Amino acid sequence: MAFTIRRADYFYCTIQEQPGEGYKLLTELAQLGVNLLAFAGVPLGPTRTQLTLFPDKQAKLDLDGPNPALLVQGDDELGALAGIHERLYEADVSVYASNGVTDGKGSYGYVLYVRPEECDRALKVLEGSFAAAS
Repeated sequence: MAFTIRRADYFYCTIQEQPGEGYKLLTELAQLGVNLLAFAGVPLGPTRTQLTLFPDKQAKLDLDGPNPALLVQGDDELGALAGIHERLYEADVSVYASNGVTDGKGSYGYVLYVRPEECDRALKVLEGSFAAAS
């Protein structure tokens, strides 16, 4: 199993839901040369959306953040996410939110939101357990 685990800072903003708002922000990031490691849009009711961005470098935009999270990328297999959560549970690290996706070809990406004061410890727990499993 091949895995990479790293800290990934995220930024967020709330936009009024209307056509083109997400496009405008994503276009601005592209023009600034900012590559996104991950992106999510979540409705906050019928008229507002929260956009969460994980840039590979900080952009000069008016966004809230940075906030720490973990980005796990690896080979997809049955129980892969359960194994991640098991290791964090055993280390008494609380995951308060997460998002994941597979590429349909055997790999996945998974974002874990942990408390800022637990981020470094969570990273060490996962790095150590995956290194031992490799």
